[in-house]
Amino acid sequence: MIYFSGFCLKGESELFADWLIESDYAVAGFSLGAILALEFALQSESRIDRLLLFSPAFFQTLPERFGTRQLRAWDRDPEAYRKQFFQNCAAPSDRDLSPYAAEGTREELAFLLSYHWEEKKLRRIRECGTIVEVFVGEEDRIIDAAGAIEFFTPRVDALYRFRHAGHILTK
Repeated sequence: MIYFSGFCLKGESELFADWLIESDYAVAGFSLGAILALEFALQSESRIDRLLLFSPAFFQTLPERFGTRQLRAWDRDPEAYRKQFFQNCAAPSDRDLSPYAAEGTREELAFLLSYHWEEKKLRRIRECGTIVEVFVGEEDRIIDAAGAIEFFTPRVDALYRFRHAGHILTK
């Protein structure tokens, strides 16, 4: 399996071990990594049977000022931004994400905030026979969970909603 990590994270795939598929033909990603997994699947000439998108970074339904505020907060104090980001990722749990902490960059943040999920990309992957599954926590404090659920539900093979769970899909 090929796995793409989320923004400011590394090695967090173990958080999703219950849903990951150990296969040479599976691709998975979390948050920013979900975007990277999708784009990888689109460019890959290899067989991909399953694409697993955990808490895909979905911001396209939010006002542009949301992204502007996020980038300003990063510019003011990247370390404070990361600290708050990890708290919001873990919420509503109080799980410590510091074992998975990575630097992350402003460029990565700007990319994920401005990424636009496209129906045609998802359709193209599914037309190749790839099963696309999306996992979303209903109490996610990072992404627009309701918008993601509405967007992905008719466009993927399965969407799993986690009640009382946040970005890392835990309660």
